[in-house]
Amino acid sequence: MSTAEHKAKAPKQVGCMVITVSDTRTVETDKSGQLMKEMLLEAGHSLQQYRIVKDEPAEVTAAIEAGITDPAVQVILINGGTGISPRDNTFEAVRELLEKEMPGFGELFRMLSFTEDIGSAAILSRAVAGVRQGKAIFSTPGSTGAVRLAMTRLIVPELGHVVRELTK
Repeated sequence: MSTAEHKAKAPKQVGCMVITVSDTRTVETDKSGQLMKEMLLEAGHSLQQYRIVKDEPAEVTAAIEAGITDPAVQVILINGGTGISPRDNTFEAVRELLEKEMPGFGELFRMLSFTEDIGSAAILSRAVAGVRQGKAIFSTPGSTGAVRLAMTRLIVPELGHVVRELTK
């Protein structure tokens, strides 16, 4: 079956959770989380949960597990905490939970970031995606530019297809 046929049989609406990882953002100042939510809703998907958590591995893990155990959540989208500073812990928390990694997501995100957005600074990104207990997890940097790039070019176009593959 071709990719086009797979996508044609994919669900048009996916239940999503958005997690913003930040030591400073609030609901009022979380532009990247808001952008993720808006882009999901505009694409016809549903928002089941939204959380802001501190960049502490235990908090990130607990938020992800809350999405994993929610039957309405099919995809978990995380923004923030993917850099290399001492406070950036999202990558480690996410990667530790993954049963299957989708290395192409991080590779393509960094390629697109390099060619379309930030040039060689793309090497600092530790965007990662994969699967845990039949649910897809995508983790992006926390800047609105990074979120827009990941959502527009990679995540939104493939959400239904990813969920179809996980549920067939």
